Amino acid sequence: MNLLPSGKCFYLSVVICWLGSRVGGSLWYMGTLGSQVMCDNIPGLVNKQRQLCRQHPNIMQAIGAGIKDWIGECQHQFQNHRWNCNTIERDHNVFGRLLLRSSREAAFVYAISSAGVVHTLTRACSQGELQSCSCDPTKKGSSRDAKGAFDWGGCSDHVEHAMRFSQAFVDAKERKERDARALMNLHNNRAGRKAVKRLMSLECKCHGVSGSCSVRTCWLALADFRRTGDHLRRRYNGAVQVVMNQYGTGFTTAQRHLKRPSKNDLVYFEDSPDYCIRDQESGEAGVFRFTPQLSMFKAVIYTDIGQTDKQAKRLTRL
Repeated sequence: MNLLPSGKCFYLSVVICWLGSRVGGSLWYMGTLGSQVMCDNIPGLVNKQRQLCRQHPNIMQAIGAGIKDWIGECQHQFQNHRWNCNTIERDHNVFGRLLLRSSREAAFVYAISSAGVVHTLTRACSQGELQSCSCDPTKKGSSRDAKGAFDWGGCSDHVEHAMRFSQAFVDAKERKERDARALMNLHNNRAGRKAVKRLMSLECKCHGVSGSCSVRTCWLALADFRRTGDHLRRRYNGAVQVVMNQYGTGFTTAQRHLKRPSKNDLVYFEDSPDYCIRDQESGEAGVFRFTPQLSMFKAVIYTDIGQTDKQAKRLTRL
């Protein structure tokens, strides 16, 4: 059973290459030839990903601009833990050797990254930054909710468009591989996308004499990405360890008394490593934290795995 990662490391390499195309503080632009040369020289992409990369350079630009938000959210969610979503600047896949293990941390990275793509592209559509999409065109006319009738108005965020592109691009490598690890990645990618959609909310503005709200105009709006991070962190806490079923087509729980994972759950195959022990192959030791003053990631070794959060925070200042 192949448990090695596939698409995400290559997908993240795309983002880094596009980020590397910035000049000074201004947003970069690539013409058709530039985007083709860039996409054709990124290692590890399958044909579908290269095709989408060449066809949609503005979408790749939006994804590249948003990656810092999802990495920052991942680090926020684990800021007081031994593993805290550290990134490795020297490594092309951003998260270093973490993705080599089919752990619950890898599951979270896949989910938060896929959610980040959907959130970033949905926001870019609504803000008019992409030619291929805008507000949700299906939100027209009248509808009802628990409070009564309302008229669609404003700009409803077009999450479905973002989900379709995210699924087509991010999942392309896994859909080609179709091994055990690919199925795990596909499941967690989908859980991340679904998290963004399920947290959308209906926002309304009242119209009427003296604020009577006799008429409401409403639109669907994305939740702040912090809420998505909080939701996926809870899913991480309750992640389900699975094994492949006898047909190799899906999962069953590693512990038979547990319920089967739903489409919203995160799943993983392997136990997490001890993040307080140095990885001899990568040279990484203990916990990593972000030091904004140096704009890089510094290692902080927590030598006692039984430390309280207060003790751990004190160590980070040493």
